[in-house]
Amino acid sequence: MAERPNPPPLTGTRVLDLSRILAGPWCTMILADLGADVIKVEPPGAGDDTRSWGGKVAGSESTYYLCANRNKRGIAVDLARPEGRRLVQALAAKADVLIENFKLGGLEKFGLDYPAAAALNPRLVYCSISGYGRASPAAGRAGYDVVIQGESGMMSINGEPGARPLRIGVAVADLTTGMYAAQAILAALFVRERTGRGQHIDLALLDCAMANLANLASSALIDGKSPARFGNAHPDIAPYQTFKAADGDVVVAVGNDGQFRKFCAIVGLPELAGDPRFATNPLRSRNRAELIPLLAAKIKDKPRAHWMQAMLKEGVPGGEVRDLVEALNAPEAAARRMTRTVPHPLAGTVRIMGSPLNFSGTPVREPTAPPTLGQHTDEVLKEVLGLDAGEIARLRASGAVA
Repeated sequence: MAERPNPPPLTGTRVLDLSRILAGPWCTMILADLGADVIKVEPPGAGDDTRSWGGKVAGSESTYYLCANRNKRGIAVDLARPEGRRLVQALAAKADVLIENFKLGGLEKFGLDYPAAAALNPRLVYCSISGYGRASPAAGRAGYDVVIQGESGMMSINGEPGARPLRIGVAVADLTTGMYAAQAILAALFVRERTGRGQHIDLALLDCAMANLANLASSALIDGKSPARFGNAHPDIAPYQTFKAADGDVVVAVGNDGQFRKFCAIVGLPELAGDPRFATNPLRSRNRAELIPLLAAKIKDKPRAHWMQAMLKEGVPGGEVRDLVEALNAPEAAARRMTRTVPHPLAGTVRIMGSPLNFSGTPVREPTAPPTLGQHTDEVLKEVLGLDAGEIARLRASGAVA
């Protein structure tokens, strides 16, 4: 008999999720994948803002909401009501982690700001996510991904040369902030094992977006110059970009001189490898205006599959530029189980993304569909707070829960 794997890494960890939209829910979804019991708290009625964004599944659940909330339990509690506040305070007292993205001061009136929550539970790891950070001249401003992309400098580097700055197609500031938040929470839980105490984590979308600028930020810090936009090309490597083939686009990533020699032979221009203008990467990058049209004229005459086969054979990095449906249905995605079909209480089944995390000994949990609004209210109040059916019915009748 095959040995059963151990439980997921965060089994036994409870996370109280008071966040909404994307950065916070993305963080808590990662923690849920890792085995944490994530209890998502939403207001009765509308719920998380993203429930009304994007296409609909089974008439009520949105595709946007589905992308960031798998593996959680959901409860609907009205924090505006004293009984609702007391329930969430009681949950905070029993949680290992609380994550929130309310506006500055938004949780103080509910007795759920960090000082109040830490008084209830000194072991609590409390993570605040905001646009500009809790200690910032802009702390009171709302943080939306597109604004952060603009103000962080990220938008200025994206787009075609000579064109206007361009937003990156997914909410990359939100998503990466969620990833940084998950890292910080795991580190704080590790520290708590040594000290016995939790702490406050203050994460800003603006900080995370600027941190993601990596080598471009490093160059700007050193030379004081803002980088130009290169579209699908690379500012320091050539050829390292997309090319139009006969039936679509291919992407070529020539990373060294040996690969360049091979690629020149593939496209039928072996003489370019010996051309003094293109002998090294710095020269190719400097003379890209002469090099790229020569390559492009050859590549456009044959289909993507031809170039893929030739590059794979010769060990030249490259790939097809797939549309999203192609990518989701590609054999690589299937082999890595990156798309999953799971039961859903309203839709019957729903297709969702899987976790990219893979462990040999403590695998992530098998995915479950994001909760419908208030799906687990009774279950959580009974299991975590010990309320009986009569107490829960009274709370529901009062409007404190749904």
